[in-house]
Amino acid sequence: MKYKRILLKLSGEALMGEKQFGIDNKRLMQYAKDIKEISEMNVEIGIVIGGGNIFRGVQAEKGGMDRTQGDYMGMLATMINSMALQSALESIGLITRLQSAIEMKQIAEPYIKRKAVRHLEKGRIVIFGAGTGNPFFTTDSAASLRAVEIESDVILKGTRVDGVYDSDPEKNSNALKFDSLTFDQAYDKQLKIMDMTAFTLCKENEIPVVVFDMNSPGNLKKVILGDKIGTLVTI
Repeated sequence: MKYKRILLKLSGEALMGEKQFGIDNKRLMQYAKDIKEISEMNVEIGIVIGGGNIFRGVQAEKGGMDRTQGDYMGMLATMINSMALQSALESIGLITRLQSAIEMKQIAEPYIKRKAVRHLEKGRIVIFGAGTGNPFFTTDSAASLRAVEIESDVILKGTRVDGVYDSDPEKNSNALKFDSLTFDQAYDKQLKIMDMTAFTLCKENEIPVVVFDMNSPGNLKKVILGDKIGTLVTI
């Protein structure tokens, strides 16, 4: 087993599955089963999930809404997704804790680093909701920040494509896939893996990032076992 403690970053858009909006329950359950598979291998799992399937602050700003207000609305969208994932995980017998960067006592614990680490050590899956709790930061930045704080071995960025390409593989059939990259190479090639804040946090704290296709059942386990799945970004 290659990784003992991971931070799994899921995109909100991926939860839509075949839908145009919201949450596809089939996709949600597939993710839950994949997470259960690695939990049973005693991997310690932290999760950050985006909210783009419900609301995006950046898009709201383009429509004339105040950016700060839009970003807070996006954070609340991540909580809806986090609660849905928590419910799916618990329905198949996993023990979870949801921590929020914005206080919501009725539905989540406040984010406390020491408490999060203790949950992980006890085998509980910890879902980190509401981003960083601050506007102008993406959920990629939240994932990087939480990974640094909990001393994760790696960030596993689950997407709908099977790695990092030199151009969009959904638009360019000749796009070239990278099996591995350094952070500096990704900077130089201007590859949009994560936003710059998130990427810099990972580089400075020497946390590798694996970008892989989360929509293929079993891929998460393969990454944990060290199989060459997706793209590995390291120092």
